[in-house]
Amino acid sequence: MLDRVAEFFVFGFVPLVIGMLAVPELSVAAERSLKGEVTYRERIALPPNAVLSVQLADVSLADAPAAVVGERKVAPAGQVPIKFEISFDPTVIRPNMTYALQARITADDKLLFITDTRYQVDPLSDAPQTIVLKMVAPTSGSTASVVGELWLVDYIDGIGAIAAPQATFRVNKAGRVGASGPCNTYSATAKVDGETIVISNIESTDKACAPELMAEEKALFEALAKAASYRVDDGRLIIADKDSREILRFSAAR
Repeated sequence: MLDRVAEFFVFGFVPLVIGMLAVPELSVAAERSLKGEVTYRERIALPPNAVLSVQLADVSLADAPAAVVGERKVAPAGQVPIKFEISFDPTVIRPNMTYALQARITADDKLLFITDTRYQVDPLSDAPQTIVLKMVAPTSGSTASVVGELWLVDYIDGIGAIAAPQATFRVNKAGRVGASGPCNTYSATAKVDGETIVISNIESTDKACAPELMAEEKALFEALAKAASYRVDDGRLIIADKDSREILRFSAAR
């Protein structure tokens, strides 16, 4: 009788143990990853504190910010080519949608390299990806450096830091502003004199986008209209209002 009881507990317990061990294996198997490397053409070394950020994003909707599916940060980045692997949930990948990789390298929150083209991918493919970044143009603290540059909007007063900058700002030699907002393209008149800048006659196209984009665009135009002074510091443009309060920040993206 004791032998039968012992036999029941030993053999009855085995399926329970196997079932418990199988659960994490199923969870891991459900996750997919996209592998590749990031590089650039310039033959220069990255600083020791450089950080690489690579995102897999749904870029299907032109009038909405890209929806990030997965992200990987490599810190310190080391030197190119820099390997990356982005883990993501494959169940969020939908057919007939467009997915792309976007990457940037920063150091001390200063943008050094960025993707300047769309790297469209099939997230469910096992093919390794190579992303070639474009170097952000170095600028000095001179008045002329604000003219002719293409600037990415990184911060807007009332909104805060922009995680995935899309809006731009550019002033040509004739003092005309022509750029893209979070939703619409826009134009304006800019008067630059020494360290002062005055932006007026802001006009834009009239396309409707998601509410959060419209709010961001409204705040951008309001901040531009309050511009009173600026400075350029190591590839970053900062615009302040008449009270010297920073209301806009940009990174050079030319």
